[in-house]
Parts: sequence; C-alpha cells; structure tokens
Amino acid sequence: MRCQPRYEGPVYIWLKNKQFCLLCGEAAEEATPICMACETELPWLGDHCQTCALPLPAAGLTCGQCLQHPPPFEQVIAPWTYGFPVDSLITRFKHGAKWPFGHLLAELLAQSLQYRFDESLQRPDALVPVPLAAKRLRQRGFNQASMLARWLSASLNIPCDETLLKRVQDTSAQQELKADDRKKNLLNAFALTPGAPIKGRHLALVDDVLTTGATAQALARLLMSAGASRVDVYCLARTPKPGDAV
Repeated sequence: MRCQPRYEGPVYIWLKNKQFCLLCGEAAEEATPICMACETELPWLGDHCQTCALPLPAAGLTCGQCLQHPPPFEQVIAPWTYGFPVDSLITRFKHGAKWPFGHLLAELLAQSLQYRFDESLQRPDALVPVPLAAKRLRQRGFNQASMLARWLSASLNIPCDETLLKRVQDTSAQQELKADDRKKNLLNAFALTPGAPIKGRHLALVDDVLTTGATAQALARLLMSAGASRVDVYCLARTPKPGDAV
C-alpha cells in the first residue's frame, strides 16, 4: 500500500530554492530571504557606546551612565537601532508568532557577529537566552530569546545553554515601566540553576531588544557572582534615549 501519491517531479530542496524578500517580496540575491535594497535600508546601528551600544553622536565613546556605573557585562552587540522596520519585524515575531521574521533577523545577527569574531571579538563558550516568566511563556507559547539563541547556535557553531538561568518570579512587562521601576521590578526575579557550570566560562546573554539594560545587568551580575569570566550581551536592536531620533 502506498502512503504517498505518485509523483515523479523534483521535491522541495531548501538549498536550491529561490528566496524572496520577506519585506518587499522581490527576489533575493542571496540565500537569506531579504533583498539587498531592503537590507541596506534597515536601521543599522551607527556610532554607539562601546559598552552598552547606546546610540551616540560620535564613534569610540562610552556613555555617561556606563562611565559612572559600569555594568557587570563586558559589552553589548546589536546590529540595529529599534526603528522601522526592525521594530515591526520583532513585534510580529515576538507577539504574532511570525517565526520567519525572527529567523531572518537571527541570520543577519549571526552574520554581524561572525564579522566581529573575525575582527577580534572573543567567541563565548555558550549562548544563554534570557529566561521568560512562566505565565508569559504559557501565554505566548515560546520564548523568543531561546529561539534566537538556538538559531545563532546553529549558524555560529556555539553551544546554546538554556539550563543556567531561570526566572523564579513573574513580573510586570518591562516595556510598561520606567527605568528605575524596571530595576525594582527585577529584584529577585532570576536565579541560577543549582549546580550550573558557570565558573570560568565566557557567556553571552541573548535577547531581542535592549532598552535600559536592567534585565541584562541583573542576569550578568548573577553570572559574574557565580564565577563567570566574562558576560556579553547579543541582541537584535538597541533603543535610543527617549526623545532621541532613531
């Protein structure tokens, strides 16, 4: 008995499939589903703080906040500012379960990271996604940071470790809060998994957007206090200061 209909033609082969741009629908020149014109028009991050990636008016600077209160992470790597159309793509991926948009952005982030690795950036021992609150995970059905970390892991051949950190408290959504309230909101929200192998390891936190950096700082502080040798942050986009142009 045949389970499949008889078919003599070619089957779908991903590597040979012609890609079309997910933004404009035109044919893409490369395997990544975005055309050169749309990729060029993305809100690429220009001059920025060498530590937290905050957009700045000149290159090679460190922002006042990082100078006054150095964060526990070494540096933030983000290809874009949080502006159109990246903000729309992230929202549709994160809240609309439009995974192709997230996968596209992860591919472009991986290319950006590989370029930085080739230049001099230290490769981490593992990618660590920011854990999602249990209630929000049930509502959304997936953790966007975990998906990004897995895609980056496959592209960059860096292990993804989702077992090191856990969120032990459900908190209010960070985007609804001001900077000081974000820090208070995260007090005791995260914990290390008992026996997690952290000491001496260079770890990279993975998330979608960095705004105030409160979440990244809370997690980096936990990892460094447990003996991590270095913590970096990889994310898709960095928000500018309120009122600054994107």
